[in-house]
Amino acid sequence: MRILAIDPGFERVGVAILEKKDGKEKLLYSSCFKTSAKILFAKRILLIGNEINRLIKKYKPKELAIETLFFFKNKKTVMVVSEARGVIIYEAQKAKLSIFEYTPLQVKMSLTGYGKADKIQIQTMVKKIISIDKNIKSDDEIDAIAIGLTHFACQKY
Repeated sequence: MRILAIDPGFERVGVAILEKKDGKEKLLYSSCFKTSAKILFAKRILLIGNEINRLIKKYKPKELAIETLFFFKNKKTVMVVSEARGVIIYEAQKAKLSIFEYTPLQVKMSLTGYGKADKIQIQTMVKKIISIDKNIKSDDEIDAIAIGLTHFACQKY
């Protein structure tokens, strides 16, 4: 099973393509896709949609695993992230991917067994579960991989 896993954002979108074969998870691709604040809002949304479309065409995943919006203090932030999630889900639906959503709590529980795990604990568990051949500096990229691993655990592939 090949999936596209997303940690949604507006300025930064964590993306990962993971595959599970014969009970073994493999990371095929991961990145943190960024849009510039200097670009108009509509153009940034288009860039996010285009990147998701490119990844779907290149890697041909069957499912999308995406983090739900949980809590934001800033209403402006929640609005633009919601709109980014919308274009991501649109592109996945257009490509006929099955869509699965996970809360941050589900991700933390799935990977660490502890609902209040911090970023370092998540990062440590991700690196124990799956082989990563590069140095990842972005929390968003690690979070996308974590969402993908959560999906595999929850769906029991």
